[in-house]
Amino acid sequence: MPTTPTSSLILAKPTPALRAALETDATACLDALIAQALHWQASDIHFEPFEHGLRVRCRVDGRLRLMPSPSPGLRERLLSRLKVLARLDIADKRIAQDGQLNWSQQGQTVHLRVSTLPTLQGEKIVLRVLDTRQLPLSLPALGYTPHDLAQLTQALARPHGMVLLTGPTGSGKTATLYSCLAHLQHEAVNIATVEDPSEIPLDGINQVSVNERAGLGFAQALRALLRQDPDILMVGEMRDRETASIALQAAQTGHLVLSTLHSNDAPSALWRLVQLGLERTQVAHTVHLIVAQRLVRRLCPHCRVPPDNEHGTWTAGGCLHCHEGYRGRVGLFQVMPISATMQGLISAGADVQTLSRQAHDEGVRSVFEDGCDKARQGLTTLGEVQGVAHA
Repeated sequence: MPTTPTSSLILAKPTPALRAALETDATACLDALIAQALHWQASDIHFEPFEHGLRVRCRVDGRLRLMPSPSPGLRERLLSRLKVLARLDIADKRIAQDGQLNWSQQGQTVHLRVSTLPTLQGEKIVLRVLDTRQLPLSLPALGYTPHDLAQLTQALARPHGMVLLTGPTGSGKTATLYSCLAHLQHEAVNIATVEDPSEIPLDGINQVSVNERAGLGFAQALRALLRQDPDILMVGEMRDRETASIALQAAQTGHLVLSTLHSNDAPSALWRLVQLGLERTQVAHTVHLIVAQRLVRRLCPHCRVPPDNEHGTWTAGGCLHCHEGYRGRVGLFQVMPISATMQGLISAGADVQTLSRQAHDEGVRSVFEDGCDKARQGLTTLGEVQGVAHA
């Protein structure tokens, strides 16, 4: 089996350029840390102040990894530098602030969303990396089976109705939504989104970020967009009855609506809509398809270990191309079309267990079952699947 030092040691070992920058000025230090994090394809970079210095960590493939720490004397200057670049108020350290900046990296521009938060030891700053070079914006690249992909694209081809995505925070719903929009985008349709906030700019699509302080919430923005002659609407999240009701009405009146909910699986999403106060019959005849999803780490193709266990699943190795035998992530999906039988059950007020049994009888696989198949294919490991889904 290939061996390598632990991933945390690989990430913590400074390159010569980074080692020199850690002891010099704040600008060089920040440049080097962000460059290193982008090289590792990090999704987030955490700057965490503590009594004796600043801890820097980045999230790679869903896991936080330690980065080299700057000199304690650079802490305040480095944090102030970030706030200046994001056009935040550097004098006010008592409130949370949000900003953004564009970062040039190897001839490409990477968008960074900046969030500050006052803590007992000072301001913590987190950078969310919105790098279109890492996000494929392609439905086939996300990990759908050919059968599930065909069902999803068939639902997206309908002129009206609702397609829902569900899953916890960090399950890849945003990547799926943007990939759906990229799939649908062409000059003959008017596509608009309402998000909190808009994460990745897409050419040809009208994107609106909600601003609660200014009185522009999801419901208000959605009402305004419906007066803008849209064909396709994407609502970042249906959080309340008002937003869900407007979105459902839009889907019933000639618009294709894409949105997300928080629920454990696809059948639970239907029950969640009813809990929000929506009419069962309207839900049954408006929602065409629900996708539940999770993200797991993808096995490194250079060092993955062939099956040698009773489950017939691959295991992680470890090499210079990866972190602990993994590189990147892959989605696990439950794709549930709403059949005529399912419509009848929803209208009749069936509970989640009844809806789940019907979905199983119709051949809808659970997230766990999809994950087990991917573990047998060598895309991930059984341990990764068990970490996000249950049988």
